[in-house]
Amino acid sequence: MLEVLSAIFGSGEVIKKSLELIDEAWTSDEEKVQNQAKLIEVKTRAKMQLISAYAPFKLAQRYLAVMFTVVFLFIMANGVLGALYGWVNMDNVHKALDFANKMWLGEIMMAIVSFYFGGGFIESLNKKEKHET
Repeated sequence: MLEVLSAIFGSGEVIKKSLELIDEAWTSDEEKVQNQAKLIEVKTRAKMQLISAYAPFKLAQRYLAVMFTVVFLFIMANGVLGALYGWVNMDNVHKALDFANKMWLGEIMMAIVSFYFGGGFIESLNKKEKHET
């Protein structure tokens, strides 16, 4: 039979390869389970590599968030306590507030906190949705 097909289509090697290709196209249930297990393993390995590659960035992100937050809270505490107890001139507090508004310090602080905590919050929502479905 292969001789006839090879005479029609050319090479017997082409026929063998095409028959192997057809055989590979149909998979049994056992092969599907094995392929799915391999796919899960590959995805897990890729996630672990991504997490390990992202680790230095997370450390830098924490340092930046902590440094900016400490400075921001120090400025806010000084302004509030100074205004309450008369330790500072209120004109200077208003000038500092105008400067902070011009520099968008409050918005910057909210963006930093949102980026820092937002990722974990979104992941927790996604996990909650997956568990509910």
